[in-house]
Amino acid sequence: MKKPKWVVQKEQAKRKEASETVWLFGLHAVRDALVNPEREKLKLIVTKNAADKLADAIEASGMAPEMADPRKFPAPLDPNSVHQGAALEVKPLNWGDFATRVLGGEGKMPVVVLLDRVTDPHNVGAILRSSEVFGASAVIGTKHGSAPETGALAKTASGALERQPYLRVRNLADTMNELRDMGFVLLGMDGEADETIEQALSSRPDAPVALVMGAEGPGLREKTKATCDALVKIPFARDFGSLNVSNAAAVALYATRLTR
Repeated sequence: MKKPKWVVQKEQAKRKEASETVWLFGLHAVRDALVNPEREKLKLIVTKNAADKLADAIEASGMAPEMADPRKFPAPLDPNSVHQGAALEVKPLNWGDFATRVLGGEGKMPVVVLLDRVTDPHNVGAILRSSEVFGASAVIGTKHGSAPETGALAKTASGALERQPYLRVRNLADTMNELRDMGFVLLGMDGEADETIEQALSSRPDAPVALVMGAEGPGLREKTKATCDALVKIPFARDFGSLNVSNAAAVALYATRLTR
């Protein structure tokens, strides 16, 4: 009996996902991936200089690196990539159970960041870094509308990709409703909002928080706004403009932590 087309497409998508690999590059990103026991590592290419700088991490990983001439670096990277003589082929991280990750560890007040169509890997990398610094439980994007795990994202995250869960879901609105059912208050960042984060959370001092960030320019989609519990703004001292999404996320995370 012939399989339905949708079944065949689903199986093909699963096989493709299982075969996907990522080339990480740069000393920070490669070092943190090498010493991460949860990261499946496939191939390491380094120059002599990079190998010396990463000696401890390479030894800890148990990998046998391929030594390369810095003038003819063989890793399949964009020619403009600043690889610093180090590249590591890996499998994307599997962060496991969604609920466990977003709720964080015992005794912590969970804070998560949701990304609505934030596609720039440099912005997502910077958001991962800020999220790790300010103690967020996870950063959540969509599988088809947010930046995938790439070398450029990992380099901007400066090691945070190995520590801060980056969860990619099928539908953002459904995930927001799931978080609400788990007790999260959903705050959408919107420059035209009336309330600040502090004001919105003043009546919800014990609730875990989900900060919803929109893409630069268009901001949050209307459906995303409608799914939020409140829209909030970052108050500015001058009438200059707005922050980019990664800077706004950092400020929002800091403001949220001040209320917890």
